[in-house]
Amino acid sequence: MNFVAKWLALGFGSGLAPVAPGTFGTLAAIPIFVLMQNLPTSTYIGLVLIFSIVGIWACHVYSRALGVHDHGSIVWDEVVGYLITMMFAPQGWQWIVIGFFLFRLFDIWKPWPIRLLDRHVHGGFGIMVDDMLAGVFGMVVIILIKPYVEF
Repeated sequence: MNFVAKWLALGFGSGLAPVAPGTFGTLAAIPIFVLMQNLPTSTYIGLVLIFSIVGIWACHVYSRALGVHDHGSIVWDEVVGYLITMMFAPQGWQWIVIGFFLFRLFDIWKPWPIRLLDRHVHGGFGIMVDDMLAGVFGMVVIILIKPYVEF
């Protein structure tokens, strides 16, 4: 098995948490976001696109090796989904927390069309796409509320 694919799919090992691996995968995304948050928007978006494409490959390779589609330990999709949620978030630890809860809400709840994608799209793209869309939902909520929230 490809070590790099496994390492990324497991979110640097966070997906091996015995409980709530998706939550731990999202937590693993926070330091990545902190390192990226001051980048120009175009660079941030470019990195998220690269992380998404590499994630599709890594999740595909690792899920095939496991013989299970979207095994619970695969959390790179949470990492990318959180980074999407935070794409236009203001600075501050409060927004990091708000983004965390918004992303987890949409990732767990899976409102339409997220649930549809989760059930019917397979392979590495299928593993990634529902969390990427959950990230878009979280990002839209942040964009909508940020003019009204002041810390």
